[in-house]
Formats: sequence, structure tokens, C-alpha cells
Amino acid sequence: MAMFNANEKTGTSESNPSVNLIGAGTKIEGDIVTNGDIRIDGTLTGSINVKGKLVVGASGVLEGEIICQNADISGTVKGKIGVAELLSLKASAKLTCDIITNKIAVEPGASFSGSCSMGGVVKDIKGAQQQQQQKVGEKTA
Repeated sequence: MAMFNANEKTGTSESNPSVNLIGAGTKIEGDIVTNGDIRIDGTLTGSINVKGKLVVGASGVLEGEIICQNADISGTVKGKIGVAELLSLKASAKLTCDIITNKIAVEPGASFSGSCSMGGVVKDIKGAQQQQQQKVGEKTA
């Protein structure tokens, strides 16, 4: 019985988050929510909410809304990105999206088309976008 109790304590928990992988050649349509980290080398169409780090490999393609703590992007992203801490764009990254992040690092060769808001911690990307739209409305009114 003591052995089973010891295993229960070492099981997967928030202090030991899982690492997920979507391999090259895999296509997913839908929403993903994870408390751990995730690496995407395949294609995801939909939204993704990651409590940890998101890695998009060179062959990875994301279309939709992304919310995460940290992100390293080497592949293609279209949509909206909200990163609470650091967004790192590698040389092979191709982004067509709106970015809200605290910090950004861009390697030479990365391409980005869209808007970028920096400096604040992202808690709710939708709320931040609504505030931006209100500010634009106030400026034109």
C-alpha cells in the first residue's frame, strides 16, 4: 500500500506539467488547452491556450488565436498571438498576425506583418483588443 501512495505523490501535477507534441504531417482542427508545454510541427487550425511554453517548429503552421506564457516560433502563424512573457521569432518564422506581448526577440530573417503591442502582461487578449479598438475610436471621434 505504501508503494501506491508514493506513486500518487509523484504523478503528473501542476508542478510537473506535461510536454505535448503535434508531429509533422498531423493536421488538427479545433481548440487546444494545456497546462504544460507544447511543440507543433504539424498544422493546427483553431485556438490554443498554453499555460507554459509554445514552440512552433519550422514545419509548423498555426491559424487562429494563440494565448501562452512564452513562445518560440520558427514556422508559420496567421491570426492573433497573446504572450504574457517572451515571444521569440526565429529566422525561419513567417507571421501574419496581431501580437500582444511583454517582450519580443526577432532574429534576422524572420518576417512579420501585422500590429504589435508590447510592455503589458497579457491576461485576456480579447479584453486588450477591445481596449485598443476603443482607443482608436476615441482618436478618430
